[in-house]
Amino acid sequence: MRTSTAPALADPDAAAQPRTPLVRRLAETPEVGVVAACVVVFVALAVDKSTFAGAVNLQGMGFDLAQYGLIAIGESLVILTGGIDLSVGALLGTSVILMSWFNVRAGLPPVLAILVTMVIAGTVGLVHGLAVTRLKMPPFVVTLVTYTVAQGVTLAITSGTSITGIGGFFGDVGQTYVAQVPLPLILFAAVALAAWFFLERTYAGRQVYAVGGNAEAARLAGIRGDRRIISMYVTSSLLSAFAGIMVLGRMGVGSASGVGVGWELSAIAAAVIGGVSLVGGQGRILGIVAGTVLLELINNGLTTLQINSNYTNIVLGCVLGLAITADRLRARTVARRG
Repeated sequence: MRTSTAPALADPDAAAQPRTPLVRRLAETPEVGVVAACVVVFVALAVDKSTFAGAVNLQGMGFDLAQYGLIAIGESLVILTGGIDLSVGALLGTSVILMSWFNVRAGLPPVLAILVTMVIAGTVGLVHGLAVTRLKMPPFVVTLVTYTVAQGVTLAITSGTSITGIGGFFGDVGQTYVAQVPLPLILFAAVALAAWFFLERTYAGRQVYAVGGNAEAARLAGIRGDRRIISMYVTSSLLSAFAGIMVLGRMGVGSASGVGVGWELSAIAAAVIGGVSLVGGQGRILGIVAGTVLLELINNGLTTLQINSNYTNIVLGCVLGLAITADRLRARTVARRG
């Protein structure tokens, strides 16, 4: 028997039960640990380096957080179904190049270039979902193929050079502030809110948890699991392309040099740190956002402390290893209780 952090159905007898104290409820919240870690890391870095908590640095973190957070949410939605998407970073990089190419080389207006790219990205997600559900191919293999192909497409289009002269619309999206708050951060918050509402306030969202927790039980309950899985892969790919708009607007050129490379690891790490189980069916948006914030604090903190960037991946790998270990220990504990 498995448990889940998915929202439970309303209990008619709940009102008659005594209320749990607020402190106890907070202590039992799965995400409280990572939220507390965010606070501790932020305070420690702010005390050590006054510039860390400065407005300029916080705004820079806001831009980075939006980029990583969007693909982390998409990755998490796939993991909740019991799958994994290794293509989110490569697909983001390819989306940047495709939008640049459609806008500059094909002469399409920026909005149309974005729409065409989003259609292509959505189609890629649809292929992922169909391959996993209809052909029963392992998600790891399916998305690894896309990861490789996407990187090849990027280099084939650009031949290693940058595409310059993109429309100003991209800069308006990627570099604009609203009351000193980066617009990408606001868009990320809106996406996170929509994902939270879908997962915790809709019947379809609860079906996603059910499919990831026990696919056979979900099938016997009449849930069309294939539809839920396919839609999550499509959403993940669309969010990668959406994040690509912000990356392109921030860079100002369609560059193929390292854009999105390794970002899938950050997305997986943010999900696992935030409490999303790698076997599916467990995890909430609050934890995913908190996990992304913690990773951004660590990344930015290492830069602020002027630590060699080569050590960043070592730290990220160690954090990911600890998160996966904690996830497995948590799964064993749940299994023993069951």
